[in-house]
Amino acid sequence: MARARVEAGWRALSLRRGLAAHLLLPLAWLYGALLAARRRAYQSGRRQTTRLPVPVVVVGNVVVGGAGKTPTTIALVEHLKARGWRPGVVSRGHGRADAVPLAVQADSDPAHSGDEPLLIRRATGVPVWVGRARADAAAALLRAHPEVDLIVCDDGLQHWALASDLRVAVFDERGLGNGWLLPAGLLREPWPCTDAPRAPQLVLQQAPDGAPAPAALPGGLPSFQARRALARHAVNARGERVALDALADQPVTAVAGIARPEAFFDMLRGRGLRLAATLALGDHADAGALARAVDRAAGAVLCTEKDLVKLIGTARADLWAVPLVLDVDPAFFAAVDERLGAPRA
Repeated sequence: MARARVEAGWRALSLRRGLAAHLLLPLAWLYGALLAARRRAYQSGRRQTTRLPVPVVVVGNVVVGGAGKTPTTIALVEHLKARGWRPGVVSRGHGRADAVPLAVQADSDPAHSGDEPLLIRRATGVPVWVGRARADAAAALLRAHPEVDLIVCDDGLQHWALASDLRVAVFDERGLGNGWLLPAGLLREPWPCTDAPRAPQLVLQQAPDGAPAPAALPGGLPSFQARRALARHAVNARGERVALDALADQPVTAVAGIARPEAFFDMLRGRGLRLAATLALGDHADAGALARAVDRAAGAVLCTEKDLVKLIGTARADLWAVPLVLDVDPAFFAAVDERLGAPRA
C-alpha cells in the first residue's frame, strides 16, 4: 500500500508543472536524450526491425499507467474475430522473471505469464504469447498456431524492434498530463510523434461514462472516443454472478492492484456501493500481496478482473471482480478495418 501511495503522489505531480515536476526536469531531459539516441540507432540501421509474415496491430500508451490499453486490446481482438480474422496476441508480460517466449494458457500462473496477458487470454480465448522480445514471442506464436493471420501487440508503442502495420495510441481523461517526459511528466515519448513509421496512426481517448469528452490532443491524428463503466454485476472465481444492486445495502471492501485504484473505487461508488474500506496496492501487485489484503478484509470484497486472475485459487466465495465495460465509437473500428483491409482468404 505504501507503493500505491507513492505512485498516486507521483501521478498527481505529473499532471501539473509545479515545483516537484520542475525538480525532475533534468531526469526527463536525460530520458529524452536516451530516446533520441535509440531512435537514431533504428534510423541508421544499426538496430533492425523484424517484419512478420502477417499484419501487426500495436495497441499502447504514450502516457504511463491506467489509460485503458488492456480493455482496448480485448475489444479490438473481439472485433477482429467478428470480422473474420484469426488474431493472436503478444505482450511483454510485466513482472515476469523469465525473458524467453511463453504461451499463456487459461490456467497459467500469473507470476509466469503476467496478469494482463492472462486476462486477455481468458477474455478472448485467442492464442497469447509473452516475451521480452515481442518479435520472438510473435514468431513462436505463429509456429505454434499457423492458423493465426494477424498479431495484436499489447503495449508495444515503444517497442520498435517489431515492425507494425497499424499503431493505436490510447489516452484517458488525463490527456498528456503536464506535457513533459518521464519522470517529470506522464509521457513515455514526445507528443505529437512524427517519427514514421513508428508514429501512431489512430488515437482512442477514453473517459468515464457521464464525464465530459476529453479535450482534443495536438497532432491532428484521427481521434475517436470510448466510454468506460463498470458492469452491473460481479463475478467470483467460481464463475458465479451477483448483481451489484444486491451488494448496495451492505458495507464492502474494495481492493485494487492497478495503476489508478481510486478510479476503480470512484466507479464503485458511482454504482451506489458503500465502501467501508479501500485497499490500494501498486500496479501489477503480486498475488501474495493481494491475497494478504483480501484475507484482512471483512465482509464482501470487490476487486478488478486484473486482480481476480491472481486470486483464482482463493477459497473466498465473497470475493467478487467487477468487469469493466468499454463502449467504443464504431467509427474507430471502421478506421481499423479501412487500414487493415479484409482478412486473407
